[in-house]
Amino acid sequence: MADAKSLRAPDGATGVLVLADGAVLWGRGFGASGEAVGEVCFNTAMTGYQEVMTDPSYAGQIINFTFPHIGNVGTNRDDVEATNPHALGLIVREDVTEPSNFRNIQHFDEWLKSNGRIGLAGIDTRALTRRIRQKGAPNGVIAHNSWGEFDVDALLKKAREWPGLEGMDLAKEVSTLQSYQWHDGLWDLKDGYRLNEAGDDRPHVVAIDYGLKRNILRNLVAAGARVTVVKATATAEEVLAHNPDGIFLSNGPGDPAATGEYAVPVIKKLLETAKPIFGICLGHQLLAIAVGGKTIKMHQGHRGANHPVKRLDDGAVEITSMNHGFAVELDSLPANARETHVSLFDGSNCGFELTDKPVFSVQYHPEASPGPQDSHYLFEKFVGGLRQTA
Repeated sequence: MADAKSLRAPDGATGVLVLADGAVLWGRGFGASGEAVGEVCFNTAMTGYQEVMTDPSYAGQIINFTFPHIGNVGTNRDDVEATNPHALGLIVREDVTEPSNFRNIQHFDEWLKSNGRIGLAGIDTRALTRRIRQKGAPNGVIAHNSWGEFDVDALLKKAREWPGLEGMDLAKEVSTLQSYQWHDGLWDLKDGYRLNEAGDDRPHVVAIDYGLKRNILRNLVAAGARVTVVKATATAEEVLAHNPDGIFLSNGPGDPAATGEYAVPVIKKLLETAKPIFGICLGHQLLAIAVGGKTIKMHQGHRGANHPVKRLDDGAVEITSMNHGFAVELDSLPANARETHVSLFDGSNCGFELTDKPVFSVQYHPEASPGPQDSHYLFEKFVGGLRQTA
């Protein structure tokens, strides 16, 4: 890494990452040509890069993968969490190799090109990760072209002028535009997607889409729910018009305080109905704000598939999947909000429940994709509670 004004592109460099603090990282570009500006973060997952790239929670971000072998199993139609990728680009250590997997249908490089996403290889990803851990997640520009010529000063200016994720509402950009029904259950190699066809007598969940991952919907169906998805800006009246037995608040990108300007008043009205509510990630943060809590921007965030979380009821430790750059301030929560989960990495809040209502949420991703399945029980808890109150 070096200062932007003191370097020329080295021979063979067809890609570059320019950070707002002036650092320049040269590498080999792949995927789409062009440039993109966003927050640079790191992800520690060893598998599931296609799921990571398509997670709507990564909108506005460039991902530095700590695992060196990314792209080696190609891509397929099943390992996606949204219709299109939402991460702006990715940074990897090793060049993408030819895919070696029976499920592959398209080389990762071609998949990135077809989806307009930029890759940068040949980077010391561990050094970049240490930089992020020490200094926080920086703004940066990732750029790629085949002839290897870049106006580094212009890229630096763009990185410094980008406002950052704090104060930015991205949920409306990634949310569905209209309501729809979801039917697919969990996927397996033998049967593909297993449908839950137990009938319309199943508990009805209305999921508010602030940036939904599809595997959340699959887990709700697998737990026995009938699911309707509504847009992020749906009013309380529009949500309740679907006559839900329970309400789900989804994950999503951006600053929860910004999204909360329109989401929190809706959640407050939904809380008044005393209907069961379950929130994940951004949904957890929005729920916290709705009951009087506050959220803060984290130094580096939590992103990966190996985060230990302690369940306070019985002391069990769940290995979880996480992807968030904001956190709930525990001390800001009201007396009727009881902490249920805590991060063993830094002690940050990872879950709470209301003592006077059937309402709970977690900061991490119990649906995984990618990641472990230690926390799938939360979907059973939510849907099982709906059966008891129906």
